[in-house]
Amino acid sequence: MDFDFIKEVIPLYVEATWLTLRIGFIGIILSFITGIFCAVVRYWKIPVLNVIVRVYTEISRNTPLLIQLFFLYFALPRLGVKLSGEQCGIIGLTFLGGSYMAETVRSSLETVGRPQLESGMCVGLNKIQLVRYVVLPQALSVSVPGLVANIIFLLKETSVFSAVALADLMYVAKDLIGLYYKTEESLFLLVIAYFIILLPISLLSRFIEKRLRYGQFGNS
Repeated sequence: MDFDFIKEVIPLYVEATWLTLRIGFIGIILSFITGIFCAVVRYWKIPVLNVIVRVYTEISRNTPLLIQLFFLYFALPRLGVKLSGEQCGIIGLTFLGGSYMAETVRSSLETVGRPQLESGMCVGLNKIQLVRYVVLPQALSVSVPGLVANIIFLLKETSVFSAVALADLMYVAKDLIGLYYKTEESLFLLVIAYFIILLPISLLSRFIEKRLRYGQFGNS
């Protein structure tokens, strides 16, 4: 293990880590928004939109992110739409993540009991108010483990962004291996970088789950 080489290239990994985090953060936020919208559409079975969301979910979940990126980066320019690598990464991550978030939230929405909905309607709440004040707060607390699993999954999926010329962590690692043949050192730093990104999310999710559980059932 060449520690001098590792020390020299650490700044490249730091820069690539920030790029990965920036694209990942934007993509995950947009995925979450998309997921909630799609989940509510599926939950209330809104005509037309429900069919569109189901088709979107099936296409998104059954095609690899790499293929989606290739379509955005290489196929769309032939149709007159040119996107940068970063834009492709954000759109691809949102397209893929939105369907996973939607299914996680939708399954959590189903856990809200019918009597609670009927009680809400009895006091005069409309469908939007029911979702906002009754359904979503309970569903989101139940869906925390699934949502965190999706976040970790999406952050790991950023490793394919190098295919569209984004200088992310995988791109830097492959570049260094190709230039200097320092395979062990490059992959070591790659593993460490993803570990640093994902471990805090995993620990934070456990803390949030405990807080929510205590909030619902008490500390006993």
